[in-house]
Amino acid sequence: MKRIGVLTSGGDAPGMNAAIRAVVRTGIAMGVETIGIEKGYAGMVNGDFVPLNSRSVGGIARWGGTILQTARCKEFMTQEGFDKALANVTSAGIEGVVVIGGDGSLTGARELHRAGYPVVGVPGSIDNDIKGTDMSIGVDTASNTILEAVDKIKDTASSHSRAFVIEVMGRRSGYLALSAGIAGGAEMVVVPEHATTVEEILDEMKLSLERGKPHFIMVVAEGARPNASEICAAVSASQVAGFEARLTVLGHVQRGGSPSAADRLLATKLGTAAVQALVEGRRGVMMGASCREVFPVPLDYVLESDRPADADLVKLEEIIRL
Repeated sequence: MKRIGVLTSGGDAPGMNAAIRAVVRTGIAMGVETIGIEKGYAGMVNGDFVPLNSRSVGGIARWGGTILQTARCKEFMTQEGFDKALANVTSAGIEGVVVIGGDGSLTGARELHRAGYPVVGVPGSIDNDIKGTDMSIGVDTASNTILEAVDKIKDTASSHSRAFVIEVMGRRSGYLALSAGIAGGAEMVVVPEHATTVEEILDEMKLSLERGKPHFIMVVAEGARPNASEICAAVSASQVAGFEARLTVLGHVQRGGSPSAADRLLATKLGTAAVQALVEGRRGVMMGASCREVFPVPLDYVLESDRPADADLVKLEEIIRL
């Protein structure tokens, strides 16, 4: 294998640039040329390819976002678009591709693999919702961004004896909410994996008042039901809780910013391992990480079901909130 491609797809995650750097420089070390595919699978369909060298990726590890940009491409999901993408990479002499992204991106990678095209995935998703790896690129940075917001909101919540409902990202996964809630000392965390009622929330607020707490901080994943807006409205309408409620939606600030040291290191390990696996003949796998080890995981396993909630983390949150 003399020429490989690299693309970033789906939602961006801090650390993607560090992964791109690792792919390029590992390729150089192994005598392999790297071609950047711009805007994810859209770039594959449109033939938007750019050669990358050591200087192309110099200094980018500290940047958020992705220098290759990212997009969601409906055309790639059609047979015509898929065939066009495959023809483009083949005619460009790209013999295999490293795909950096979340479950949608890895689904596209699996389709390429099933068509006989060499591909290796790298998990990049701030939600940490990808099976087969303890942590995905971007999770640590996003968690720290949320934690900083929780700490600051806690200051003003204590001053005014208010309840703050903080909405964080996580349509199907509550990992960010749980990790930030535990680290930030939130009084309650609401996640998509576990049903919660308004009554349970109000009961928890009453218990918090009885413990003498001057505020009530609740971290809510965006995919939770009831959602953050509904919870805030219910708390404001209730005469039981005794707290005045405010809603804070963190939004896309969670995706941005310079990646943490942990994300840069994880991205570098995974990007390097992906190139080594591709050149050595592995196909249809994603590189995962656990206990400082990096290993290949079949894409079929990664995509067969959603990653379950971390039961230990859920239990820990229940203990810490007391």
